[in-house]
Amino acid sequence: MMRDFDKLWDYNQPAETEHKFRDLLTQVEASADQGYVAELLTQIARTQGLQRKFTEAHETLNQVETMLDDNMKSAQIRYLLERGRVYNSSSQQSDARPLFAQAWEIGIACGEDDYAVDAAHMLGIAESTPELRMEWNLKALAYAEEHPDAKRWLGSLYNNIGWLQVEAGNLVEALDLFERALRFRQEQGNAGTIFIAKWCVAKVLRLMNKTQQALEIQMELLSESERSHNPDGYVNEELGECLLSLDRRMEAQPYFARAYEMLSLDQWLVEHEPERLARLKELGK
Repeated sequence: MMRDFDKLWDYNQPAETEHKFRDLLTQVEASADQGYVAELLTQIARTQGLQRKFTEAHETLNQVETMLDDNMKSAQIRYLLERGRVYNSSSQQSDARPLFAQAWEIGIACGEDDYAVDAAHMLGIAESTPELRMEWNLKALAYAEEHPDAKRWLGSLYNNIGWLQVEAGNLVEALDLFERALRFRQEQGNAGTIFIAKWCVAKVLRLMNKTQQALEIQMELLSESERSHNPDGYVNEELGECLLSLDRRMEAQPYFARAYEMLSLDQWLVEHEPERLARLKELGK
């Protein structure tokens, strides 16, 4: 069951979200039931993990662990999910996987369908092989399609399975999934997730050598990001790649430069994809 404070989430602004949660915590920790407080603390830990403050996140979850009892099923599941997410984000997938598996099992057993799918979708990210990641994503998708309380996950699952199809070289299947994700996001009406879904469609179109079509979508996304004063490094990267594929290297150069300027600030990319950043830097010269 989702709590009222879940509406405060802005996953793009984890520091701001942490402040909102902490403000709420000071208001309720003396009067609210312990299950509610424990769940709120799990989400504070998630904001800390998204800020890569992993030690602080574990300390917050240690506090939650001391509060849990057998009557707090939702809090137990959310504790397992967030402890697993902190491990996964800090490249400790072997520690994360059993926690996600336990959250999946408890979620199904007590009818917490939304959290069960969350756990399965995380196993679809954290598992050790593409085959196991695909297996868990498909399991999550089948469960979400059958349980109304978990249908909000469909867009994310179409997206994740799409990227697994890209990884396997199945671009036609990937495009179909990204287009399904886009339709789902458009039905939801969230501008941010629609933007990402369009970007994914365009990226696969470029990989399929439908470069002009991809370029047109990315140019639309560039205009949208400029209107909202929210420049996007990934859009600039793809614009550079599209123009480079069309032998328009001089036009591509400033997009690569802007992409490097923005994406080099992303600590995850710095740690995990230094070659990608080095390529952007070189092409942006």
